[in-house]
Amino acid sequence: MKKTTLLYSFVLLLVFTLHQTIIAQQPMQLTVQPTKPLAPIQSTMWGIFFEDINFAADGGLYAELVKNRSFEFPMPMMGWKEIEEKGNTSSTLIVNHGKENTANLRYASISINNQSPVYGLSNEGFRGMGIYAGKQYNFSVVAKNEAGAAVKIKVQLVNASGKIIGETVLSNFTSDWKKYTAVITTTDSAQKGKLNLLFEGNGTIDIDVVSLFPANTFKNRPNGLREDLAQKLADLKPGFVRFPGGCIVEGRDLTNRYQWKTTVGNVDDRKLIMNRWNVEFKQKSAPDYFQSFGLGFYEYFQLADDIGAEPLPILNCGMACQYNSAEVVAIDALQPYIQDALDLIEFANGPVTTSWGKLRADMGHPAPFNLKFLGVGNEQWEAQYFDRYKIFEKAILAKYPNIKIVSGSGPYSNGEYFDMAWKELKQLSPSLIDEHYYKPPKWFLDNANRYDKYDRNGPKVFAGEYAAHSKDNNNSEGRNNWESAIAEAAFMTGLERNADVVNMASYAPLLAHVEAWQWRPDLIWFDNLRSIGTPNYYVQKLFSTNRGTHVIPVLKNGEVVAGKDSVYVTAAIDKNSNEVILKMVNISGASIPLTLNLENTVVNKQDVKAMLLQSANKEAFNSLDKPAEVVPVEKIISVKNNKVAVVLNPSSLIVMRIACKKL
Repeated sequence: MKKTTLLYSFVLLLVFTLHQTIIAQQPMQLTVQPTKPLAPIQSTMWGIFFEDINFAADGGLYAELVKNRSFEFPMPMMGWKEIEEKGNTSSTLIVNHGKENTANLRYASISINNQSPVYGLSNEGFRGMGIYAGKQYNFSVVAKNEAGAAVKIKVQLVNASGKIIGETVLSNFTSDWKKYTAVITTTDSAQKGKLNLLFEGNGTIDIDVVSLFPANTFKNRPNGLREDLAQKLADLKPGFVRFPGGCIVEGRDLTNRYQWKTTVGNVDDRKLIMNRWNVEFKQKSAPDYFQSFGLGFYEYFQLADDIGAEPLPILNCGMACQYNSAEVVAIDALQPYIQDALDLIEFANGPVTTSWGKLRADMGHPAPFNLKFLGVGNEQWEAQYFDRYKIFEKAILAKYPNIKIVSGSGPYSNGEYFDMAWKELKQLSPSLIDEHYYKPPKWFLDNANRYDKYDRNGPKVFAGEYAAHSKDNNNSEGRNNWESAIAEAAFMTGLERNADVVNMASYAPLLAHVEAWQWRPDLIWFDNLRSIGTPNYYVQKLFSTNRGTHVIPVLKNGEVVAGKDSVYVTAAIDKNSNEVILKMVNISGASIPLTLNLENTVVNKQDVKAMLLQSANKEAFNSLDKPAEVVPVEKIISVKNNKVAVVLNPSSLIVMRIACKKL
């Protein structure tokens, strides 16, 4: 009797298990409706946010290799070291120009005794200088001989062990300040190279603006951008470039704020200031972190132009960072800040007959930059922000009614300050309101439907700074792991699905030097020679390069697919290419079969190329030494009778483009 009962129980269990397996293997049925577009997807939907943090500008995107090239750091010899042998009587003296040049106050005066042993100056670069073998480097220096001097400069590039890997000689200096140039061709590579200037002869020579650039820069612009980093930005095909920040716009106090007018014109005359991230975090202090502004507003506009993106400058609104000094400009003293905004629009868009338009033309771009967007303030909150913002808005729109103004909801994604900002700003006329969220991965998974119930008639949303912050670890690049990237992908399906509300979005921060970072995670990591895209970078790239023109419905049982059963899906059409574009995320540890039913659509091809991004290890990340741990791979998927059978791999993002007859 007991054996019969046990056998019966076993059969029941087996039948139940088989039944559950059959149910589990039944594909999830999704309905895609390409003929029912919901809303246009703005060309600015996916963009990039640039801030000079983590040595992103000097020592990063800006390709200058010499640190403190004009001796303008508070400690004027920081980054420089004397090269001298025993018995040397030569010396360097730092001299102040006085009123002759208030932006570039100092120069180095080197007195040389030709009877002395070797004497020179060595520059360490930004955590070393990255030098490639067989490449050309453009050296320049502004110099003059003192009366009676006969001095020449031997210019050397050396590797970490001191081996010379490139050199040239400059001579015939005159008694007037003049720029001298030379081209150095290298014989070897160096991750931690240095620039040595060895002085020979007799007398005194004065030097300033010592510069070294790779000849190969992005778009081959002289003294331009580091090619590999700029190319990674271009490869994202971003709809906009937001610059120059971020918190750097505000400054720790108003003296330290970003002032765009000091960042344009002759590069040698741009006034250096301390970078606020120099001292922001005690545990990550960077005493050699300054802003030379070689990468200034003109260069940002040029970058946006070069990569086909809309420029989005952000200006100080008369408020310093509220986490630091919280200093504000009195309302009756706000006019210079407002004038800066009006003059910036003239600089970007004005005819060459205007003063600021002429400067743009003189710098090499007579055609307007066609500025459409302007941000007023960054992460400000409460009445002091709204009182100042409304004055900016009135003045800007009175003169330039077509400019779309970006306002801000503060640093929080919800709560009292956030709610107050939306309430106040909806009574004004911003085109977009900037929201920020740096949260754990789970927050992003839980908030994929955040914008489903937003007001369709209010200001549009700019998701201006976001990143999923996973647990910390000891690897610089390690916080940019797959757990954070797939959470962002799930969240981004909600941004795209709500394209009628969300018009712009950008991950932040953008760039980080592995030996000089203050904040992480970051989208792209680099050292002096190499750079890598993180898993988060490839998520951004898959979305931004597969944007589409209109959002369309993709439904399960009449509902959006936003995390139920661990699946997130968004769909779009591209009316230019007649394609249906699907982005699908599976956050579970199991494969999930789907059937996509394309309503009222004729598919052109039976085999569809898809891009798959996945990892079985949520802590997997790309590093400079292992850059391809999590990267997209191509996959072929079959289409039959307007049905697409696809299996979502465990913990994966898949992006498909299905060619159709006219949509």
